Amino acid sequence: MSKCGVIATQFKLCPGESLVVKGTILPDCKEFEINLGKDCDNLALHFNPRFDCKGDVNTLVCNSRRGSAWEDEERPPDFPFRHNCEVEITFSFTGNDIRVKMEGSGEIVFPNRLCLNLIDYLGVAGDFRIKSVTFP
Repeated sequence: MSKCGVIATQFKLCPGESLVVKGTILPDCKEFEINLGKDCDNLALHFNPRFDCKGDVNTLVCNSRRGSAWEDEERPPDFPFRHNCEVEITFSFTGNDIRVKMEGSGEIVFPNRLCLNLIDYLGVAGDFRIKSVTFP
């Protein structure tokens, strides 16, 4: 997967801090993903909106990855995404969990299963064009 993508490392997101990803969901989007963690094999959060992919339609899948092995998926009920639309997604790292806020949706709280005390990897891939990543 990767029509558009970006990887950022060594930025040191500590507990109590947030990052905001702004971008555009492409008109023919099947899925995109935003990954946060230590590296591509150790993800505290795999955030994967699926419009029509892997047998899922309008489904948000959240997961973690430890040493290249996927853990148990969580599927929050909301799917606030639309094709050809700008979005702003805020990821707040508390230490115990990552809280995700999206326009038009409630907050998702995903546990820090890897017990990371620092997030320094961001990976974005799929049918999504990044406009900015900020650390408010």
